[in-house]
Amino acid sequence: MISPSPDHVSPVRKRSIVIGGHKTSVSMEDAFWNGLREIAAASKRTLSEVVGEVDSTRDQGNLSSALRLRVLSHYQARAQQ
Repeated sequence: MISPSPDHVSPVRKRSIVIGGHKTSVSMEDAFWNGLREIAAASKRTLSEVVGEVDSTRDQGNLSSALRLRVLSHYQARAQQ
């Protein structure tokens, strides 16, 4: 297993966000959080709207994992275009 160099480590951070009028928190790395921001900007929606959509459509698992998968899906789709 290859260990990431200290220069490339993106710490998991707890972030608070309001979705559907309720405050919640998610823990995720900066790279995924920035990816969510890009998705929101590209779709002309707020970050809260994007997170709310993911929250309302996830089948199982925690919100942080569902958000990571949404970012992964977004960039996989872009790579195929």
